[in-house]
Amino acid sequence: MTKTKETEWKPVKAAGGVVLKRENGELRVLMIYRRGVWDLPKGKLDKGETIEECAIREVAEETGSEPPEITSPLGTTVHRYTDKWGSFEKTTWWYAMKTKSTLFRPEKKEGIEKVCWIEIEEAIELAEFENLKEILKKVER
Repeated sequence: MTKTKETEWKPVKAAGGVVLKRENGELRVLMIYRRGVWDLPKGKLDKGETIEECAIREVAEETGSEPPEITSPLGTTVHRYTDKWGSFEKTTWWYAMKTKSTLFRPEKKEGIEKVCWIEIEEAIELAEFENLKEILKKVER
């Protein structure tokens, strides 16, 4: 009997934001459309950066906005993935945020095609990944 090597998951830290606004009494969230799916802006932690700084930077970069303001922590999500560089376990810290920006520019080099405000219930439906749906449901409550 041969022993199979268990996958070694390398830890990755990331952070992102759920940018919110009220419009005509409805709660809306800023979403990005990338690689054929609706997502929330997020990205990996840079060396020497705090989790909060990462969340603010990533939201500003991916949406082309001014740096948003964190209003509260929302918790973390964890998922595993494998790519050409290896197998990873990514922990993402999420924050509720607000922005003064009214114009947005999708970060094309990251494959982002659209940035738009979407009503929270629709955002939950459109979010491609279950862990994002859970973060959005938490905000909705």
